Amino acid sequence: MDSLHNTPSAAQRRFGLIVIGDEILSGRRQDKHMATLIELLNERGLSLAWAKYVADDPKQITATLKESFASGDVVFSTGGIGATPDDHTRQCAALALGTKTQLHPTAQELIAGRIQSTAEGDPIKADLNTPENQHRFKMGEFPIGSDIIPNPYNQIPGFRIKEHHFVPGFPVMAAPMMAWCLDTHYKDLFHQENWAEQSFIVPKGIESALTPLMERIEANFPGVKVFSLPSVGDAGKGGVYAQRHIELGIKGNANLLDSAWLALRTGTQELGYEIHDIK
Repeated sequence: MDSLHNTPSAAQRRFGLIVIGDEILSGRRQDKHMATLIELLNERGLSLAWAKYVADDPKQITATLKESFASGDVVFSTGGIGATPDDHTRQCAALALGTKTQLHPTAQELIAGRIQSTAEGDPIKADLNTPENQHRFKMGEFPIGSDIIPNPYNQIPGFRIKEHHFVPGFPVMAAPMMAWCLDTHYKDLFHQENWAEQSFIVPKGIESALTPLMERIEANFPGVKVFSLPSVGDAGKGGVYAQRHIELGIKGNANLLDSAWLALRTGTQELGYEIHDIK
């Protein structure tokens, strides 16, 4: 079993996401996992530190997982845990850890139960020894030492090992499974930081002119991050949003933001810019 004893605090823990699938990189499917995980983390006072998109290529998946296993980060990986020829994640995770896969006994029971429940009384469909059903058990072959992640949608589990959580590529399955992992294994990290974010609009703002101010704010107020989101304008929104502008803001522990917020606003105005508060 994975443990969080002697692990860093929430302020030091990083959460990452690996999205596996050619269909994402080719544009045939749009990724929904990152937005979902960001929302799940934010609801619990946590945040996403990084995300990577990886093709259905065993070498690429293995290399990515080797790097993330070594990072010490809490990682969610979506896709590639089925039983079709392009599902490589289970084997690649084992290879990245220097171990092998084996049929997890609990996963075996869950898959068998799923086969029985979908057979609808047909003895042939319910026969666990048919080649088709034997192939389905491959979805329960996880790296040795893995724990299962329950799947409330169809009972076919995911798995977790070394603070990596492997869930299906289907968002309807992945979302509740990721939520379960967070609530079951990381509740002691929830809402440890009083995280907040504030921003305002700078019409016709120029990033190069604002960069020295941003750097000065971060240097003078440790623990505060400054962000800049430029836009060419959106005529549909009207007002200051219709013209070229920058959304300039700060984020970090709410207890640290007041002075930095005032310094950012004052500094922006001293550069000759107007500022518009976001309503």
